Amino acid sequence: MRGGGTVPGGPGAGAPDGPAWDPPAGSVPARDGAPVVVVGGGLAGIAAAVALGEAGHRVTLFEARPRLGGATHSFNRGGLTVDNGQHVFLRCCTAYRGLLDRLGRTGLVHLQDRFDVPVLTPWGRSGRLRRTALPGPFHLLPALARYPLLGPADRLRAMRASLALRRLDPADPALDRIDLGSWLAAHGQSEAARRALWELFAMAALNAAVEDVALGPAAMVFKTALFGRADAADIGLPAVPLGELHGAAARAAIERLGGAVHLSSKATAVGPGPVVTVGGGRIEASAVIVAAPHEQAAALLPEDAVPGVRRWSGLDASPIVNVHIVYDRRVTETPFAAVVGSPVQWVFDRSRVAGLERGQYLAVSVSAADRWIDTPTALLRAVFEPALERIFPAARRAEIVDFFVTRERRATFRQRPGSGALRPGAVTRWPGVFLAGAWTDTGWPDTMEAAVRSGLCAARLAGRHLGGPAARSPRTSHHREALT
Repeated sequence: MRGGGTVPGGPGAGAPDGPAWDPPAGSVPARDGAPVVVVGGGLAGIAAAVALGEAGHRVTLFEARPRLGGATHSFNRGGLTVDNGQHVFLRCCTAYRGLLDRLGRTGLVHLQDRFDVPVLTPWGRSGRLRRTALPGPFHLLPALARYPLLGPADRLRAMRASLALRRLDPADPALDRIDLGSWLAAHGQSEAARRALWELFAMAALNAAVEDVALGPAAMVFKTALFGRADAADIGLPAVPLGELHGAAARAAIERLGGAVHLSSKATAVGPGPVVTVGGGRIEASAVIVAAPHEQAAALLPEDAVPGVRRWSGLDASPIVNVHIVYDRRVTETPFAAVVGSPVQWVFDRSRVAGLERGQYLAVSVSAADRWIDTPTALLRAVFEPALERIFPAARRAEIVDFFVTRERRATFRQRPGSGALRPGAVTRWPGVFLAGAWTDTGWPDTMEAAVRSGLCAARLAGRHLGGPAARSPRTSHHREALT
């Protein structure tokens, strides 16, 4: 459910919201007292910069775009503040929640008291998946036993498969070579069960259909979130626009800690020393954290630094499309829902967060959107407008005030079988140069949680390299530090 993209007048339009870096003339600064340079201002770079700043290190962050936040950002359209896509988190996302706390934003999100997801269909039937007060892994079994979108036999087989998933070790390399769909079929899951149950969560968390995602990350999601601690999957949603939740708060925090943020400043090379080239100028650094997307990181670093760096292209990318519809009246009282049997996968009421005073603004999140990524907006409207009317009959009587689409072609890396072996650790061969990003080997799928964990890991390693207190930064479990 990580979304993104731009629309005319969206992010990047107009003047940048912060100064670009003006490369120095002449010699580079002396190594003694040089800053830690963070390349990339997404959640990984933000987490690293804040952690290092709190540990007393001077940080300089360079971001090529005119904003911080990476794949999580907002823009203005027709008086509304629009998020590029719907981003959610779970109670088990402890590193991400810790970053919100460090940014002073914990009070600007809503976290469910109890996991509760309505599941809608275009033919009028509906279901609900809500955890009970039982301890994990039994907290969801009553909901599965009563799930009306599956027949009795499928419900029983789903409960058995959920218990079998708990016995898998997500770190087992063998699971990286198997797809989730094959495993589900081998464990008695019918096509109906895969579409009405398993794909609801696999698609949202992994940005892939069950046939296209590796069993390892899928097992990690189901085992940790749904079949682990009873409260692990409680859903969190932003109560303010993402730009306010992440970007603006991160910049303020970094600068408050003595760091510097340079927007619209693209790094073009990283060299041993370490040295970073930005805008034609060379900067000496005490350490460098490359927190860019994997394609950009591969372009910055040579084989000398990371043997096999070109393998990262094999991670590829998977798109997400978000369809935004503003109605002249309310068409549903449901704050969010999953949808089965429709091109609509998940739908969210964004009215209050966006600042809509009258009517209703719904955002539809479509993961693994290869089918839709190049479809013109008019054709998408011809599909999704009637699809929403079938789910919410009141929409048939409403007028559409605005309809637009945001697209993120490279929303996540493609978490298919074999992708786990391509994810690098945080350490490079060059002393003082480290990697961060949700695409690195965090033990988590490509999510906001993985991004933050990778940033904290890189900050800890940089602190260890510098011999300062950042060496005692919070550990990020499951992150492979060794060079691969």
